[in-house]
Amino acid sequence: MLDLSPRSISLETMHEAISSASAPLFPSWLRSKEFWDKSFEDRYEKMKNDSRRPRLKVIVVPHSHNDPGWLKTFEQYFEWKTKNIINNMVTKLHQLPNMTFIWSEISFLNEWWERSHPVKQKIALVAGGWWLAAGGWRLVAGGWRLAGWRLSAGDRSPVEGLVTVAVVACTALKKLVKEGRLEITSGGWVMPDEACTHIYALVDQFIEGHQWVKTNLGTVPRIGWSIDPFGHGPTVPHLLELSGLEGAIIQRIHYAWKQWLARRQIEEFHWAPGWSSRRPTLVVHNQPFDIYSIKSTCGPHPAVCLGYDFRKIPGEYSEYTAKYEEITDQNVQSRARTLLEEYERVGSLTPHNVALVPLGDDFRYEHASEFDAQYNNYMKMFNYINDRKDIFNADVSFGTPLDYFNAMKERHDNIPVLKGDFFVYSDIFSEGKPAYWSGYFTTRPYLKILTRQFEHHLRTAEILFTLVSNYVSQSKNKKLIASEKRLEKHYEQLVTARRNLGLFQHHDAITGTSKSTVMTDYGTKLLTSLYHCIRLQETALTTLMLPDESLHSQSVLQSQMEWESYGKQPRQLQVSHVDKNQVILFNPLTEERTDVISLRSNTTNIRVYDTRRKEYVQYQIMPNIEIRENKKFVISDMNFDILFVATLPALTAVTFRLEDHSNISQHAVVFCNSCDHRATSQRPSNFAYKKMMPGDIQLENSVLKLLIDRNSGLLRQLYRKDIRKRNVVEIQFGAYQSAQRHSGAYLFMPDYDSPEKNVLNSYTNGESLQDDNIVIISGPVSTEITTFYLPFLVHTLRIYNVDDPALLRAVQIENIVDFESPPKNRETELFMRFQTNIQNGEVPEFYTDQNGFQYQKRVKVDKLGIEANYYPITTMAWLQDEESRLTVVTDHAQGASGFEPGRLELMMDRRTLYDDHRGIGEGVVDNKPTVFRNWLLVEPTTSTPPDSSDRANTARDKRDAHVSGVLSERHFRPGQVGNEYELPSLAAGKLSRHLNYPVNVYLVDSSEVEGGDVVTRHEHVFVQDFPRDIHLLTLRTLSDPALDQLPTDTALLVLHRPAHSCSVGERPPYSSPSTGDTPTPRSPPASARFTRATRFPPLRVSNVTSVSLTGVVERRVLTGLQDLHVEPLEIKTYKIRF
Repeated sequence: MLDLSPRSISLETMHEAISSASAPLFPSWLRSKEFWDKSFEDRYEKMKNDSRRPRLKVIVVPHSHNDPGWLKTFEQYFEWKTKNIINNMVTKLHQLPNMTFIWSEISFLNEWWERSHPVKQKIALVAGGWWLAAGGWRLVAGGWRLAGWRLSAGDRSPVEGLVTVAVVACTALKKLVKEGRLEITSGGWVMPDEACTHIYALVDQFIEGHQWVKTNLGTVPRIGWSIDPFGHGPTVPHLLELSGLEGAIIQRIHYAWKQWLARRQIEEFHWAPGWSSRRPTLVVHNQPFDIYSIKSTCGPHPAVCLGYDFRKIPGEYSEYTAKYEEITDQNVQSRARTLLEEYERVGSLTPHNVALVPLGDDFRYEHASEFDAQYNNYMKMFNYINDRKDIFNADVSFGTPLDYFNAMKERHDNIPVLKGDFFVYSDIFSEGKPAYWSGYFTTRPYLKILTRQFEHHLRTAEILFTLVSNYVSQSKNKKLIASEKRLEKHYEQLVTARRNLGLFQHHDAITGTSKSTVMTDYGTKLLTSLYHCIRLQETALTTLMLPDESLHSQSVLQSQMEWESYGKQPRQLQVSHVDKNQVILFNPLTEERTDVISLRSNTTNIRVYDTRRKEYVQYQIMPNIEIRENKKFVISDMNFDILFVATLPALTAVTFRLEDHSNISQHAVVFCNSCDHRATSQRPSNFAYKKMMPGDIQLENSVLKLLIDRNSGLLRQLYRKDIRKRNVVEIQFGAYQSAQRHSGAYLFMPDYDSPEKNVLNSYTNGESLQDDNIVIISGPVSTEITTFYLPFLVHTLRIYNVDDPALLRAVQIENIVDFESPPKNRETELFMRFQTNIQNGEVPEFYTDQNGFQYQKRVKVDKLGIEANYYPITTMAWLQDEESRLTVVTDHAQGASGFEPGRLELMMDRRTLYDDHRGIGEGVVDNKPTVFRNWLLVEPTTSTPPDSSDRANTARDKRDAHVSGVLSERHFRPGQVGNEYELPSLAAGKLSRHLNYPVNVYLVDSSEVEGGDVVTRHEHVFVQDFPRDIHLLTLRTLSDPALDQLPTDTALLVLHRPAHSCSVGERPPYSSPSTGDTPTPRSPPASARFTRATRFPPLRVSNVTSVSLTGVVERRVLTGLQDLHVEPLEIKTYKIRF
């Protein structure tokens, strides 16, 4: 645990200080909604009279916060507000010489640019070009063409004036950026949420935004601006630093942290990742007051600040119009003095006496008159103050965040390092009592799952497009020209897909905190782009896997999964023409993997052949269980699931052949006490049906034995045979009753006057579950138990009999949840709970991931309720003691808590009929039937040093884990304060990647092919000698700078090197099996090393350049792929030209 010296801050220590027994739960200032009390005022008065204190410098930053969707859709907001704001911004900044402005949401700026720039309006410039001069367009040579007709030098067009205005607007905006009066802040496609976003999507939307800014405006962002996400974590600042930014501004953190930092004059800090011992270069500034509106930014007293909002629009009436008073010669003295006193109070919260004061609010400045009003009134006060420096000792001006950081750094360099995060966010400005924003971690899980599935398909499409399009280009095969053109047609849709994914990372999108109609719009955009990504994948793989070029134009390959419409689950397509049919599997990871693949078939006479390895694979045939519209389940005798085991090399496509074959030994056995009336036909069954034995139920493979409660169908105990370790692991489903009007899309607040809901009781009439609602299916590949609480819940536990260490030791959990239509399950906050015998402390501790990128210890705050002890997870959470660790891996963002010893709880879905008064004006009742997928791991922890044979590996461990402090000899001591940075186990990391980046399955459809026979290649290997512990985050083609809908031969290669704990479960295979290399403290392990053999066969790489994370800053030209290097836990980007 880091100490509280001026150079180092730990948020865990801050949290303990704030929540300690001596700290009041409800401090006296809570009711006033302002932490500024007499002690702050006394300090301010003392500083004011201190002649040694530097002169006050105030940077006032005009801004407009534009949500790309919230109460209206992205397009509606643009038409209604944003296009006017940008137009006014460009016009007024040229008219008002001292005015400044900032812009963050590149999605909106791109929309404006698309409509303003002549190239985007389909104007094609012809030979010779043109230039703009006084009086209009003058041609150098040739002419210019618009919509199919041509103008000669003497002609004029009806749209010439419009075109001229459009070009002038774009040129004027670029000029303002170049002058520094318009600053592009953050530069992401959106201002992303920081709790629910996954690392892939975060990086991708920053790349899309930064590339746009560099290409169109010729600049790169330098300061981050993140003022509206509901809580802040260390991932976004770290990504901004990797992108080359110098500073970042945050806003929404817990009210008690606001006071804690203000008390200690810590409003700037370096925010380091938990594993890092390096001091970051990026400086983070915390805005000291509640929110970014003018009411809360000029100083600590909102009642005073309201009087300094000079927006006055006819017909508008609000709290600021009630206090409106124009600045005149008669009142400028008193008004300027009052404002300056508030500014001085802001300055007193820092040691450097530089104040950053935002001047704006949501969708402000859509009227040109507001620019004039704010500018004119503030300039009168600024001039009054600045002209009297001998009296006021202050310098006040409009400026940008970059101006603030430059001024601050000139005066202050003793900036502490902070570790941890600012979750959970809590405000008090609504009711004067704490409201915890932990509901949105879970709200609308259907969309949180959909975006993760979309991320996977976009990433796959990006990789395949880059590799296949360059393969076609380099091949010089004229027969592939048509394929090249088809791929180029897909690229425009790929760009749109990137932008739709980026749009959904907005802090009111992935959070589920927009109106239901807006959420539907987001979902439709995601689904449309997901469809286009899958079509691109099919085209790319058809080009490589089908040697007959004449088939490339036909739809021979088809993804196994089909999304029909928003709100529904994807449909698994059925394999047809089984005899000699083929499926192509693509492994999108750069590591070899063994997975269980599921196909849907109408026959049981089938076996599976691996054409690459030239062998038949382990498989299993089992009946498909269908849920009918009458909310009953049936065991189908018409549709079957084929499970088979596939081992796939890194980043490789492999063909598997399905053959007509009957082998009853591969058929699963079905245990079901009412199977006789569950069948869909009267014909003889293909499977053996057996009655279940009395008593509790056991499922087992060679490593695991699960004990299932017969009365509930839920897990009670997990036994590891290999280590002879028994753990109590009880799965429970329950729900909190929502506190009406205090729990909603944003907030979570249970009704403490109501007991926890036993949500399953109402589906069993309050009795034990009947045997006919439990089905067990056991075969050579898997054994599973499915429990039906219809229509609310279908719960499946599955274990595998597969020769893979992670799959053998993990339990797959699948839950299908249907809240039905309201008012059913109203005010219900549904959770899945794991109650264990793990001793994780009397004050329990557990661990959560952050954005799938880093990890954070959580300690229960005893004085606060469950709502304050729920935290965001993106990929996993775990709890542990000296003997065991239990990890739950998840496929989407959700809330998690460890509120009681031995307990880990995941929030699944929420329905609240009432608004929580945070802006959207409605509850959350648009729940969709949703499929949740998890892995459950219980692994041993070790506290013994490695033996002598592991000493070389230990040296390597210290080289690779010095950044984390997790060495194999580390002891677990719950509750002990230490410097350890916890990491997931090797198996947990592997299962998480497999869950989030599943094998892509494509059916080969020969029904439309003449002769009915399609020849496919056995495999195509896309990468060779790629380090197995380096994760390929993306390989993303860069767009043509002149027309961003066209691709180039250059791509960004983004690499992430995850790390794993050596103290939990299986040790990672660090040394190279082929070379036996022993790493030294000066060299990375062989598994992390790129070599001269590393390549993307058969592509030629002509140039490799080390660049910033988003590719806009070039750093060093490398000799080849062998020079790539990624430190443990870090992300690096390289620009590759093929």
